[in-house]
Amino acid sequence: MTRKSIWILVVTSILLSANPSFATPSQMHDTSRRLYDRVMEEFKHRDYEAALAGFRLFIELHGQSALAANAQYWIGECQYRMGKYKDALNSFYNVVSYYPLSPKLAASTLKIGQAYTKLGDHEKARMMFDRVVDQYPDSSEAELARKAIEVTANKSEPIPQ
Repeated sequence: MTRKSIWILVVTSILLSANPSFATPSQMHDTSRRLYDRVMEEFKHRDYEAALAGFRLFIELHGQSALAANAQYWIGECQYRMGKYKDALNSFYNVVSYYPLSPKLAASTLKIGQAYTKLGDHEKARMMFDRVVDQYPDSSEAELARKAIEVTANKSEPIPQ
């Protein structure tokens, strides 16, 4: 899909959002899904700036969508991959705070711990990794958190002389 296609989707989304009486719920869902999928393509192609802008637009236009929590998560992921760890922290905390039923809770909590690690706050990182293990013990995120705890523990142990 070209940049022109993106803007066609954006304009369509804006028009449908501005006057929902023109769109059926099915059309709104189709439009939001197409926009979300297109922005995910930007992310997959590692165009994090474009993806970040696209996910922000998605939330602005489709904040009540079932995909809004995912879009918020991906905003944080874009920021994290761009090295904007403080911004990423806020975005992942937004998932946890505003979307308590999101399937992205475990992933967001793990990413909060990873962002704290990047920022050098190993105590807060450890707290978040522990939370992932405690609250989502059978998840793939819990396995990653266990490994992160192990790495953190190894770093804090004194080096034998």
